[in-house]
Amino acid sequence: MKVLVIEDAEEVVESIRLCVSIRWPDCRFQSTPYGKVGLQLLENESPDVVVLDLALADGNGMDVLRSIRKVSDVPVLIVSVKADEVSRVKGLEEGADDFIAKPFSHTELLARMRAVLRRAHMPELWKDQGVVKLDGLTIDLAAGRVYVGGVEMVFSATEWKLLAYLVRNAGKVIPPQALAVNVWGLNYVESSTIKMCVRRLRQKLGDDTQSPRLIRSYRGRGYSFELKR
Repeated sequence: MKVLVIEDAEEVVESIRLCVSIRWPDCRFQSTPYGKVGLQLLENESPDVVVLDLALADGNGMDVLRSIRKVSDVPVLIVSVKADEVSRVKGLEEGADDFIAKPFSHTELLARMRAVLRRAHMPELWKDQGVVKLDGLTIDLAAGRVYVGGVEMVFSATEWKLLAYLVRNAGKVIPPQALAVNVWGLNYVESSTIKMCVRRLRQKLGDDTQSPRLIRSYRGRGYSFELKR
């Protein structure tokens, strides 16, 4: 287990270190207040989860998040004093797997870290030989790869789990409660979180300008992946 914390407040780093060391005694813990150093550590150490602050010693954590998502699908948990809806939605839209407001309790931090880690590991249930090909889109569930126009796309762990779950249930309208349990591993997920994840999927699949869409939303009912247009 490897945890990378990109955070410039020493007291927060130590709090996370203590929390993680109690839950995972053998964990390899690394931290830096600098986004650039954090990206280097990500490349060299391949952490299992990244905890990222939005205000860093050398810039904006959101820029770091964008850079991470260009090269990795590692679970990213944002921690920030900026907990307004705009900041939360922006973070999720840019590829974060979850968002936690400062100050936070050790219990909440661990619960959210466990949740994003669960989502990062594809269960055996989803390892299939199925390959979906549709209008220049190829989704290989077994390999966990998606190609749009021959170009491989990079997805966060949550984005992939959401896409795979919808594809496996193609043609069915999946209610938010089922998505919360089967994708996020939680009993409840805010509708704005699900909407942002769906929006990111549509953008990466080239589905944001299609009519009708591959991923369709049904007001008050949920979402469906449509194999037929």
